[in-house]
Amino acid sequence: MSELFALLAALGNASNVVTQHLSSRSAPDGVKGKRLIFYLFSQPMWLFGAGALIAAFVFQALALHLGALSIVQPLLVAELVFALLIRRVWFHHQVSALAWWSAVITCLGLAIFIVASEPNGGRMTASTSEWLSSTLVFGGIAAVMVALARVGSPSVKAALYGCASGVVWALEAGFIKSMTDTLAAYGLFKMFAHWPVYAVIVGGIIGNFLMQAALHAGPLNVSSPIMVATDPVVSVALGVWLFGEKFTDDPLRIALSAAGFAVLAVGIVMMTRHAPSENPVPTSLT
Repeated sequence: MSELFALLAALGNASNVVTQHLSSRSAPDGVKGKRLIFYLFSQPMWLFGAGALIAAFVFQALALHLGALSIVQPLLVAELVFALLIRRVWFHHQVSALAWWSAVITCLGLAIFIVASEPNGGRMTASTSEWLSSTLVFGGIAAVMVALARVGSPSVKAALYGCASGVVWALEAGFIKSMTDTLAAYGLFKMFAHWPVYAVIVGGIIGNFLMQAALHAGPLNVSSPIMVATDPVVSVALGVWLFGEKFTDDPLRIALSAAGFAVLAVGIVMMTRHAPSENPVPTSLT
């Protein structure tokens, strides 16, 4: 069941990224800062994306409560495939045969990685020292990416903001997993007496800020794959570090898992290169 919820979360994320990116990129020249925020809140398609993001959060929380971080977060890579389908079916962007093949390769690599690596075990909670150390390490990495994104071409900025966003979303997934455990243990109201719910709020704000920066800074076919690819890599590390999740120790399965991840990376790169060109789109839902 956790796998199904993870795929529904990936669909919601894809709907959010595509619609909010297109709304952001359609903003008139010179509209920045507060004016950009007010502009986006007036766009139906951007608001639809916000609703899709909320739905994705709910499905992701359910998936993380029921399953391992090392399984749920890699499955969110399916967001790239859903984004391709949305751009073709909804916005009628031309999708090349190579883009579709890259989607097939991505799904194949993802399936091999998850089946061969056999993520299992783990615990729902981590110690305070583990949370502090992991947050400092990966939060520091995200901060460096943001600092570097102050200069460079639009594609470079989109890549750096996308990488920082992926790191923060991986941390956010860990916070969500801890929050769902707190919710199950103490109930809705007593949950607010514990830190995970506040970490989720702060992480969500920072993650959304970085995601919007990535979407507005440059091409979607740069920012989206990097955001999606960074998340599972960091999530697997956090799953082992914080929750004690384990992988197979069989040499053959380890080799297959590594091969699957390599195939997954190739699929993501191919999808980056062969994603549809960005055509002007309407800002309405029709």
